[in-house]
Amino acid sequence: MKKTLLLLAIATLFSCKNTAQSSENNKAQESIKTATPIEVPLKNGMAKAYFASGCFWCVEAIYESVKGVEESISGYAGGHTKNPTYEASNTGRTGHAEAVEIIYNPDIVSFSTLVDVYFASQNPTQVNGQGPDRGSQYRSIIFYQNQEQKQIIETKKAALSKKLGTTIAAEVYPFQKFWIAEDYHQNYEKLHPNNSYIKNVSIPRLKRFQAKMPEVLKANH
Repeated sequence: MKKTLLLLAIATLFSCKNTAQSSENNKAQESIKTATPIEVPLKNGMAKAYFASGCFWCVEAIYESVKGVEESISGYAGGHTKNPTYEASNTGRTGHAEAVEIIYNPDIVSFSTLVDVYFASQNPTQVNGQGPDRGSQYRSIIFYQNQEQKQIIETKKAALSKKLGTTIAAEVYPFQKFWIAEDYHQNYEKLHPNNSYIKNVSIPRLKRFQAKMPEVLKANH
């Protein structure tokens, strides 16, 4: 009997502890959504934008095919923990989503066009994932750095919702920080063309986007 009571007491202790941690995590995550956006200054005439739309291997390749985009970097954004890793973000408990940092020339491609690319390159109605990738770490998020960008996002999101007659899954977050992913994730599609996921998911997704918006593609794509 004593042993049973002891086990129940231990179980209750851990249950209470987990509930408290979960509550703290939820509060921390909610504070991210209401934070003041951080604006990233131009560097050598280049601007930066941040998007989450399922597997970052796919999204990185999509944006690098767009005129005016100098580079696309895979990483993590939108969460409440510091220094997220691939393993930690995959648990869904860090709040982060796989995201990309887009380094682009605003004289060639506008933020507005990058948002168009975003919506054209995904299933905009899929919640917590894209294609076979499921979970909050694969959810869709568009990050804004100022009110002008937020207005662009909200206007396009509302127009798409009206056009499709359904809810658009993408969340809209104020940008806070982008954490660069591990080296082996960078340029993954380009470096691993024979990987089964790349062949069966990433490349078909890229081709679907390219067929939708050929006017924005670089000459060699």
